Amino acid sequence: MARADAAGLVAGYLLDAVLGDPRRFHPVAGFGTAAGALERRIYAPNRRAGAAFTTAAVGAPVALGAAAAMLTRRRPVARAALVAAVTWTVLGGRTLRAESRIMAGHLESGDLEAARARLNHLCGRDPSTLDAPDLARATVESVAENTSDAVVAPLIWGGLLGLPGLLGYRAANTLDAMVGHRSPRYARFGAASARLDDALNLLPSRLTGLLTAAVAPAAGGSSKESLRVWRRDRNDHPSPNAGQCESAMAGALGVRLGGRNVYFGRSEVRPFLGDGPRPSAGHLRRAARISGAVGAAAALLGAGLALARRARR
Repeated sequence: MARADAAGLVAGYLLDAVLGDPRRFHPVAGFGTAAGALERRIYAPNRRAGAAFTTAAVGAPVALGAAAAMLTRRRPVARAALVAAVTWTVLGGRTLRAESRIMAGHLESGDLEAARARLNHLCGRDPSTLDAPDLARATVESVAENTSDAVVAPLIWGGLLGLPGLLGYRAANTLDAMVGHRSPRYARFGAASARLDDALNLLPSRLTGLLTAAVAPAAGGSSKESLRVWRRDRNDHPSPNAGQCESAMAGALGVRLGGRNVYFGRSEVRPFLGDGPRPSAGHLRRAARISGAVGAAAALLGAGLALARRARR
């Protein structure tokens, strides 16, 4: 079944590249609705309730994936088709690149109001006072981090573990977006979801940094400079994973990321990553090209990992 998994991962990546996210009845949105209902039933402001919530909400998709893998273990065509469909639904590469280009268009035309209104498609920052360079920076940082979260990580976990890896990773990442952020409500309840997401992204984020450096010339960047900035700045970010992606992207584009981020109700000051100027609209189009090249490389790597599972047996 390793060959079927490998073929399904590549086919699912191509479906996402061509079609983007499903327009209606998105399974990830359905999972979020179900997880929200579960949260309302078992929420308590402590870590024990949060751990139970994370275990149930991630365990169910993993079990579903394992059952589907077992049912298709002697049906390679069905397995490949199922892996392709699941891969397509858990990836977000085309949508991510499209949002970066849309933001670039708004900034190039000087339409700051449209750019501010669009930012919430990428991240949760308060855009009301952001100028064009800050909007561009927020976009570059989101593209860099989400290339790992929405493209590289699911492909790698799919390659390593097949259907349970694809579904389990996407479930954990979705929970982190729902309850893993810092807030009075989720300070304790969301801790388990946040830590699980951090753990699952340790390998993919570092791989994303290396792949970003490798493909930097595809967008007019320097692999050497990307690696230099990645080595120097990757651990300065407060996140154990985001800095890996953002520092490599900063070096690949020749820009400086980091600084003051304003969210709704709070602000953070993050260390600078990279040495160049603040990003502009043109950098957003280059970031989209880098994200696409990284995703293609990750799809091939994920397929290779799936085939390697067969060789180990």
